[in-house]
Amino acid sequence: MTNFTVYRAMPTTISQEAVNDRPVIGILTQIVSDDVMKPFGRTYIPASYVKYIESGGSRVMPIKLTLTTPEYENIFKKINGLLFIGGAVDLETSDFARVAKIFYRLALTANDAGDFFPIWGTCMGMQLLTVLVAGENLLTNTTAENIALPLNLTSEAHSSRMFEGFPDELMKILTQEPLTGNFHHYGLTVETFQENEKLKNFFSVLSTNVAENGAHFVSTIEGKKYPFYGVQWHPEVNRFQWDRKLNFPHSPHAVQLSSLLAEFFVNEGRRSLHQFGDPEEEISSLIYSYTPIYAGNFTGYEQVYFF
Repeated sequence: MTNFTVYRAMPTTISQEAVNDRPVIGILTQIVSDDVMKPFGRTYIPASYVKYIESGGSRVMPIKLTLTTPEYENIFKKINGLLFIGGAVDLETSDFARVAKIFYRLALTANDAGDFFPIWGTCMGMQLLTVLVAGENLLTNTTAENIALPLNLTSEAHSSRMFEGFPDELMKILTQEPLTGNFHHYGLTVETFQENEKLKNFFSVLSTNVAENGAHFVSTIEGKKYPFYGVQWHPEVNRFQWDRKLNFPHSPHAVQLSSLLAEFFVNEGRRSLHQFGDPEEEISSLIYSYTPIYAGNFTGYEQVYFF
């Protein structure tokens, strides 16, 4: 008979902070700007963003751009975080920007009152966060189109919330290997950021990069006081987009980076105690009742949800 040691399960200790283990992250739908996509719908969400959030342990609610302000206020009370995705729309006058501003203001007020609510912006979503905070569009040409880059981490990255759970080895590799896919023409230069008091007081810069024209641009940010995060690059593509013509990083380290960031943001969402009061309404609001279409033959996305 084999001898083995029995370890008793430790009694569960009650956490000081309540945690929500059934989070729902909202994803704001994006306006279709490519002609080839227009026959399918007015707004869309690439499935890679949905898979990215789901991979972190959350469910997804698509948020349409055609609702009223009271309807958005109602949705806000039910979701546990919000993702602004990439795209190509006006960051001040579009419906995407208008709805984002409603949620941004709700999130500021909620966080100020102790009601935790995180926001994440990817690529144009990060650009939008800078417009909302600065109150103006300060973007300039910082083209880094279809290129994977390492990050130039700042000293603040090592004390950040975003990278807090990263192994030391990965933090080092992040500065050496091209793990971040860039697909943008505009961005915020380091100089512009440092000259703007609103941005400087609101965000910490965690990384920078150099554009094709030599401009140094801000590539990763997090709020000093608020749980608002932005990346000028695309973490979701590392695991969920495969177009051979596009420089999507797929190495084990690139996959690890994407996984850790998805889990980080969803864990931020777990700290939000918003919830649906009606299970039926919750079920009907989630992405599961929509079907993505195959779009790999006419876009850089394998699958897209249209609304």
